[in-house]
Amino acid sequence: MRSLRLAILGLVVCLVICGCEKEKELTQEKETETATDKPEAGKEAGMGITLEWLGHASFKICHAEAVIYIDPWKLKGSPHDATLVLVSHSHHDHYSAADIAKVSGPKTKLVASADVVAKEGSGQTLLPGLRIELEGVSVAGVPAYNPDKRYHPKDNKWLGFTIEVGSKRIYYAGDTDLTDEMRALKGVDVALLPVGGTYTMNAEEAAEATKYIQPQLAIPYHWGDIVGGRKDAEQFAERAECRAAVLAPGETMELEL
Repeated sequence: MRSLRLAILGLVVCLVICGCEKEKELTQEKETETATDKPEAGKEAGMGITLEWLGHASFKICHAEAVIYIDPWKLKGSPHDATLVLVSHSHHDHYSAADIAKVSGPKTKLVASADVVAKEGSGQTLLPGLRIELEGVSVAGVPAYNPDKRYHPKDNKWLGFTIEVGSKRIYYAGDTDLTDEMRALKGVDVALLPVGGTYTMNAEEAAEATKYIQPQLAIPYHWGDIVGGRKDAEQFAERAECRAAVLAPGETMELEL
């Protein structure tokens, strides 16, 4: 009788142990499935931002699903991949209907100065001092003008842009000299500055601008076509009061700051 009781007790203990092990396995499987199905925390925020200089005053910025073109001009391909196109003003080396068409797709948004929107017959007008919130991107207009030259009058309300994408704030100056509005900018991670002179700041003036803007990185443009050369870009990089990178046309860099 005693032997029977011990046998029954042993059987019960075995069943309990087996049940616990089975429950543990199921719990572990469930946790594994949950971890696999759940997106990594902060994954999108941590995705890299790439910046490509397309030559002259044209840039391409990519982050997650956002593909942003600034003043596309003389593009070699027709990628039709833009989610957003920004155009600073209607001068031919900044506004090109043909190049906008090359990058645009069915869902592309155009944000530009009033004269560009009027010529293009579509798009959303942005004025200096105003901000537009788009999916994953925030764009604000910054005045771009020549205080003492006739090429870019302030009254035209032409644009530079601050672009907030991912964790970075990028400033694209447009065609401009060093202005009070530029001096007042704060919180810029990357500054894209014209250095060609004549119609915009020259290398020395653009380097002075970095003293006020205090970006972590500055990249020169408006050289290599029409006005300005590599010597201007290199002079800027030497004198800038921050880290500076001189890109070749078509060169891309990761914005890891």
